[in-house]
Amino acid sequence: MNEEYIDASAAIELEKQLKEIRRVVGNILDKKARERLSNLRIIKPEIVTELEIYLYQLYKAGQIKQITDEQLVAILSELSKKKEMKIIRR
Repeated sequence: MNEEYIDASAAIELEKQLKEIRRVVGNILDKKARERLSNLRIIKPEIVTELEIYLYQLYKAGQIKQITDEQLVAILSELSKKKEMKIIRR
């Protein structure tokens, strides 16, 4: 019973944090960038969550103020390069 309460409490706290992140990210993206993010959320929601957290951290660190669609595309490109796996056969 106590573990269920802790899990529910942690889930509620995580949901609050995600709402705050999405609110901040929504404010720093321009219209086209928000549309791109919404479209991407339908296809790859896990990437969007990772991207939102990344943008939130940059914003909180004072490294970004506003993000245009072009900047968002560049950031997505960088994130996808980091995710690529190279298979070497011997």
